[in-house]
Amino acid sequence: MTEFTVWAPDVARVRLHLPGVADHDMRAGPDGWWRVEVPDAGPGTDYAFLLDDDDDTPLPDPRSAWQPAGVHGPSRRYDHAAFDWTDQGWTGRQLPGSILYELHVGTFTPEGTFDAAIGRLDHLVDLGVDLIELLPVNAFNGEHNWGYDGVCWYAPHQPYGGPDGLKRLVDAAHAKGLGVILDVVYNHFGPSGAYAPRFAPYLSEQSNPWGRTVNLDGPHSDGVRRYIIDSALTWLRDYHVDALRLDAVHAMPDSRAVHVLEQMAVEVQALATHLGRPLSLIAESDLNDPRLVTAREAGGYGLHAQWNDDAHHALHTLLTGERQGYYGDFGSLECLTDVLTGAFFHAGTWSSFRNRSHGRPVDRHAVPGHRFVAYLQNHDQIGNRATGDRISAGLSPALLRVGAMLLMTAPFTPMLFMGEEWAASTPWQFFTSHPEPELAAAVATGRRREFAAHGWPPGDVPDPQDRQTFLRSRLDWAELDKPEHREMYHFYRRLIALRKSRPDLADPRLHRVEVRHGDEFLVVRRGGCLVVANLAGRRQRITLPGVARRVLLTTGEGVTVMRDRVELPAETAAIVAL
Repeated sequence: MTEFTVWAPDVARVRLHLPGVADHDMRAGPDGWWRVEVPDAGPGTDYAFLLDDDDDTPLPDPRSAWQPAGVHGPSRRYDHAAFDWTDQGWTGRQLPGSILYELHVGTFTPEGTFDAAIGRLDHLVDLGVDLIELLPVNAFNGEHNWGYDGVCWYAPHQPYGGPDGLKRLVDAAHAKGLGVILDVVYNHFGPSGAYAPRFAPYLSEQSNPWGRTVNLDGPHSDGVRRYIIDSALTWLRDYHVDALRLDAVHAMPDSRAVHVLEQMAVEVQALATHLGRPLSLIAESDLNDPRLVTAREAGGYGLHAQWNDDAHHALHTLLTGERQGYYGDFGSLECLTDVLTGAFFHAGTWSSFRNRSHGRPVDRHAVPGHRFVAYLQNHDQIGNRATGDRISAGLSPALLRVGAMLLMTAPFTPMLFMGEEWAASTPWQFFTSHPEPELAAAVATGRRREFAAHGWPPGDVPDPQDRQTFLRSRLDWAELDKPEHREMYHFYRRLIALRKSRPDLADPRLHRVEVRHGDEFLVVRRGGCLVVANLAGRRQRITLPGVARRVLLTTGEGVTVMRDRVELPAETAAIVAL
């Protein structure tokens, strides 16, 4: 006998629908769970549910592990125990000291599948990556999408390779010493195929930019929180994933005494103890609130890290000169100094973009820098530009190297976006494949309207529904054979290796970072190493706070060191050992 269950606390009648077989009435329990046992319905059986007296609309399981016919089709029974794992000796990867690499399965390779990504893992090992971060892979409607429109929070997207495909990728990554981070979205459901709210009050009356928020503190919110946390535990336990990146947690309002993020952190820690390997939770938040990554013993939520947009903005604006929108307060050497020594720039300070004060200071002595993930580029900062242009499209190779050196020697956990290591010329644009004509038109119109407000001609904004928008966003691996791209790749490789060989360059203690800046130059002291950057368009002689012994790495030719000073050509940086 096989038991089927579903949570539907406010529904009067639930039937199990087995295609081609008679429907089965389910029994309601006092906890809102409905149950029924049926014979001969093991793994591989398709099923759905009928709610109340609706005989015409079988709905997929909100906790479905497999949606082979898409998000509107029936669910299929899946046996997690049947997969033949080979990573029994895997002991995990912790975030401190690691290099992260963000990738989108659908555009990382021409094939756009989990199995195709396996073929590129050796490239990441050679580069020096420790953890790969997959953009969301849970099922969404359509063939290709960024992944943030997911509606089945337990089921890997079938066109990528489904449940077994994701497991093969994780297993192969572990065999090569790579950990896997999975991006998950628990702040909203996508616009098409979101059937879970038909079963229970998964949504609140509040809204965020992507739709109605999830019900974390209203009636029946215990079950909703259980739905979210069980999903998180499923990825970590059943798919052997090493960490989760939690999308936009600021869009998850929760007024209960124990925030859902803290509850999740407690349960993930318990699972890590059971499995005997580290499991990490990384938040994306624009609140600049260090409580997210402060230990629970000190009154925080106990998450392991959070994305740090301030670090990105400080570097991006300084290198590019852009000041529009939320970049308005950034762009100075003073700003970058504040970030390198205190993680946040907006730390209870005025934000002109928000027209109010924003953020809270980080305790530099208590909170280590590795709890902040920093980057020159990521999917948002590229894809949410009108044309999806990478920083390499408008920046000289020389300044790109300077930016990379400042990132990789900062006290944070550094992350690269796929192709960044060779200055990929391919854009990464916003693409969708909504089958519904009305939804497709609304998305395209909304995208053009959004950027028109910022001065972009509508004709310059790619149509998200145009398949060419998706195809343009795929990496061109042949670029690695071109000298200029290969040269950039080798620089990143040497830079990462140097970071890993010199403890001072990865030291996460924020209070030990010393920064001095002057006329378009910056000197960052990292223990026994100095990072000296000349951002000017002319050669500069820069005095050093100590006696230089030797140059460890430079971003270009022509660097001269003379005991207590260094001469750097325009747009050049160097790492010097004292």
